[in-house]
Amino acid sequence: MLSAEDERGLAERLQQDDDLQAARKLIMSHLRFVVHIAKSYSGYGLPQADLIQEGNIGLMKAVKRFDPTVGVRLVSFAVHWIKAEIHEFVLKNWRIVKVATTKAQRKLFFNLRKNKKRLGWFTHAEVQNVAETLGVSTKEVLQMEARMSSHDQAFDLSADDDESGSFAPVQFLEDKTTDVESDVINADWDSNASSRLYAALKTLDDRSQHIIQTRWLSDDKTTLQDLADKYQVSAERVRQIEKNAMKKLQNSMTA
Repeated sequence: MLSAEDERGLAERLQQDDDLQAARKLIMSHLRFVVHIAKSYSGYGLPQADLIQEGNIGLMKAVKRFDPTVGVRLVSFAVHWIKAEIHEFVLKNWRIVKVATTKAQRKLFFNLRKNKKRLGWFTHAEVQNVAETLGVSTKEVLQMEARMSSHDQAFDLSADDDESGSFAPVQFLEDKTTDVESDVINADWDSNASSRLYAALKTLDDRSQHIIQTRWLSDDKTTLQDLADKYQVSAERVRQIEKNAMKKLQNSMTA
């Protein structure tokens, strides 16, 4: 890490002379800090290299906007930008079916784990407490918990458990000076992933489309047995169709 004097000198060179070499030194001296922050998001199952890359983008934005005359060290200023970039990346990539698509849902997404005292499902009292704390309804809390607890976009569907899903623990660094989550919540939401998802859905046959839509895109998730009864096949057959459809969607969206 640079000394305060060296950091200020480099920042002044960048600000006054647009010295790119000075900017490079500021960035390089804080890369370990980005890695440290990125590691706290490992619970999502996203590639560590991608999290670090997004954090580096935030660092570069911070360096560009850093004002050495304010009297704040770059590390304190940059943490907000780094976390904001990683937050947005997590929301866009944690699931192919976004768990948070509205402002209220994004608020729940970033605060649900902060208000949760233990792993597993909330008790009735905890649901009420979270709802009161965040200013939302108990129904919204339960819906978001269900979405966050469903299978993630790796499409590795369990072969021996119908309705349960693994929960990826949320690990956010605490920042008491600036509410970075609010910046992300209020940001314009990128609709590109949703557009690609629905375009990919059109490549599936009608039955596969219906299974994916009712199992993953509906607020009220349909059970495998309900679909099995509808199509007069076994629940295991529905699971196989679902798994194959998910793989096709993944291939279409990453092509």
